[in-house]
This record gives sequence, structure tokens and C-alpha cells, in this order.
Amino acid sequence: MPLPRALDRIGGIQAQYAPSMYIGLWSRLEGFRRGDLTRALERRSVVQGTLLRSTIHLVSAGDYWPLALAVREPRRRWWLSATRGRVGAAEMAAAGKRLRSRIAAGPMRRAEIEDVADAGNAAGVGLWLDMVRVPPSGTWERRSADLFAAAEDWLGPADVSPQHGVELLIRRYLGGFGPAGPKDIATFAGLPPAEMTAALERCAPRLRLRRFRDEAGRELLDLPRAALPDPDTPAPVRFLPTWDATLLVHARRTGILPEHHRPRVFDTKTPHSVPTFLVDGAVAGTWRHDRGRIRLEPFGRLPKSTLAELREEAERLAAFHA
Repeated sequence: MPLPRALDRIGGIQAQYAPSMYIGLWSRLEGFRRGDLTRALERRSVVQGTLLRSTIHLVSAGDYWPLALAVREPRRRWWLSATRGRVGAAEMAAAGKRLRSRIAAGPMRRAEIEDVADAGNAAGVGLWLDMVRVPPSGTWERRSADLFAAAEDWLGPADVSPQHGVELLIRRYLGGFGPAGPKDIATFAGLPPAEMTAALERCAPRLRLRRFRDEAGRELLDLPRAALPDPDTPAPVRFLPTWDATLLVHARRTGILPEHHRPRVFDTKTPHSVPTFLVDGAVAGTWRHDRGRIRLEPFGRLPKSTLAELREEAERLAAFHA
């Protein structure tokens, strides 16, 4: 399917480290090639911006403004609280206004933004001026995502409301990861759970959400007519990059990362996770690209047939790197 539509289907993809979004899409989308994403970024059909959980995400151009508006005010409140009163909303709004007049002339480097916004406010000024990362930076070829444009200049002005954005966010999360509870959606988005619960109450009738109960009796929500595969459906081996948010979903309800393996994937030294591979839909080891090859490090003994499948997929991933 077209790349923007694929990103809509999976709720966007985390993109702190540029190669991760390429590998994440390669694992999910049949026939995907590195140049497909680079061209889509250049054509502005997809875009990178700081969105969910205040982390960099790759989303379709059509999803950018709804998601940005959905999380804008809660992100601003969080940032002001984190500064412990050092700066106020008025000061940040003024910094955003100064930056807006400068960036209208064209994309700016991070150091230039720091000069305009003052270094201490540069980390938060993007909450008062929506900016996106623009190519050639933030691509496989130039991995440092340090070139920014105003989202309004790059994509056009926003034409949706924050309420519409929250509704779209709910649809995207459930489309990628449902059934799920309100807290799962809120944590994934970086929104207060109470605000998400209220939003679900407002839009659930319009979205016609289905309701389920999990093994503990907790209510789960899902989109109408969303597929519910049989638990015994075979899952082929897959390679996930670092920063892949599927491991968080969100954050410990999913069975994709067995708890006894979590310390080998996340710790205080690697909060971003390490590259992992999945066997039958669950993390079973890690991998790394080394001298043109994919090195596998299983967490335990694997059947020969599974190892053969992993090696075949690893050869394809090595070719993708080349």
C-alpha cells in the first residue's frame, strides 16, 4: 500500500534514530525500499515531527496537524511544570514568535534556533511553534535530524481542531494496537489519563467502538470491524530496530516482550531499547549489523527451522543495509 496509508495503519513510527524508521517500515511493508521513504520525505507526503510522548515520530502529512494539535496543550503544561517556574508561557510564546519571523526565510539548523530562542528555551520552543524535521537531514543518508522548518510553511496551515485530533489519535492507536484500554492510549500519546477517558466518552458513540473484557475484567476498546486474528495464527519472524515503540504498547500489557527478557532490552543505560527479533510474535533475541552481516543473539535455544527462517530474514536485512 502507499507509504502514507501504511503509516496511518500502524499509528506512525518512532524516529529518533533515522535508520530505525527505515528498518521498521521494511519489517512491516512488503516491497519497501530505502529510497521510498527518502523520496516521500522530500515530496512531503510523510513528515517527521515531535509528537506522541514528546518523541520524534514519522507520520503521514495528513496526520501531522491532527496529532500535533491533539497533544499540544498537555505537552506545553508538562514542559512548563518541568521547568519549575524558570520560564512562563508568555516568555515561551514570545520566543516562538521571534523564531517564527526568522524561520519564515527557510529551514534552520538547531544551533540557529538556539540563538534565536536562547539556549535554555530551545528545547521547549517547538511547543509554541510547530516545527518539522526536513530532508536531507533525518534520512538514511544524513542521519542527524538537525534541520527544521515551520510546519505551517512545510505542510500548510492547520485546518482541524484539537478535539478532531484527539479522535484521530484514538482511531490510529486502536487501528494499530487495539483492543486497548483508555490508559494504554493515554500513555502512548503522552496525555493525562483523565483527559483521554473524557475524550473517549465524547467520541465513542461516533466511532462506534466495540467493548471487550480482558482476563482480569478490565474494559478494552476497539474499532468496529477490526480484525481479531485467532491466537494460533502463525506469525513469521520479524526484525525490529532500536526505538521501536511496539515493545512499549503500552507499556506492559502486550505479550510481545516477555517480562523476563525486559532487562535485556531496556535498562538505564539503554532506555531506547536494543534491536530485537521476534519469533512467533514475541521477542526472542537481539541483533546487530556488523561488517555487512546481521549478527543474531538468541535469548535461548531455538528450533533449527526457526534459526533457518531467521537467517533467511537476516540476509534480506543485510541486503537492505547495503
